[in-house]
Amino acid sequence: MTDRRTLWSTAAAGEIAQICAQHGLERVAPEVRRIAQPVADLCVSPKGARDRQMLYGQGFTLHAMSNEGWAFGETVADRYSGWIELSHLENQTDAAPTHRITAATSYAKSTEGLKTPGQVTPLSMGSELVVAEDMDGWSRVAWSNKQDACEWFVSSLHLAPINSIETDPVTIAERLLGTPYLWGGNSAFGIDCSGLVQIACHACGIPCPGDSDQQMAQLGETLDPGTPPQRGDLLFWKSHVGWIADPDTLLHANAYAMSVTREPLQAAIDRIAAQGDQVLRHARLTPGKKGV
Repeated sequence: MTDRRTLWSTAAAGEIAQICAQHGLERVAPEVRRIAQPVADLCVSPKGARDRQMLYGQGFTLHAMSNEGWAFGETVADRYSGWIELSHLENQTDAAPTHRITAATSYAKSTEGLKTPGQVTPLSMGSELVVAEDMDGWSRVAWSNKQDACEWFVSSLHLAPINSIETDPVTIAERLLGTPYLWGGNSAFGIDCSGLVQIACHACGIPCPGDSDQQMAQLGETLDPGTPPQRGDLLFWKSHVGWIADPDTLLHANAYAMSVTREPLQAAIDRIAAQGDQVLRHARLTPGKKGV
């Protein structure tokens, strides 16, 4: 049986047809729609558990729909298959995003200017926006939801062009220090270990799958045991991953602290070993190697 997380990218047509029939789905021509709220859960099944999350403006390729208001498809960024409520998607996409949020958290406001009153909607790092113009430090953005399309405003200091590439994924992850731990989370409002790796990699133009086992299989070059760690390395355990911030420090989202934290590296290794898990892989994101 195909891994459900890669169904739409790897499964045979017959298996896809069987699953669609099982759920009573209407197949549609593949269509990219975008998330129309700050955070949306990508679920295992309709009304099922959270697998991952998507952020405002990120693309979702719709392949099938249920009559109960669920969309079945895959993320554009890493082709992770899952279910999203149709109400969380735009009806249609008129323009591709031009910018993304680079601050840990920001907001869109219904009025421009620092002191003007207006409605405020929170936005996480990684959210994708269509910027129409910049004006006095504020970017006017096209804003879509299920009710209407309008214009909102975001601080230009919190934005970067969608194709701009940052150079140090650990610096990106460090912006999220203190973010609450959330299983399956992908935002600055709640994130897990693999979400922290993925959001940092994507900001640096590094292709990265969503879950830690996929990341362990795909990211970087495996280093020999005993290789001195350096900033930007990844350490993998069963169902866990963390960034090396410096030779003595692990940066990771973890349930032990219920947040993104820095932890002395050896103390973290010893603590996790006491729970029965040893380091399984030490990887380095070396340019030119697989997964970079």
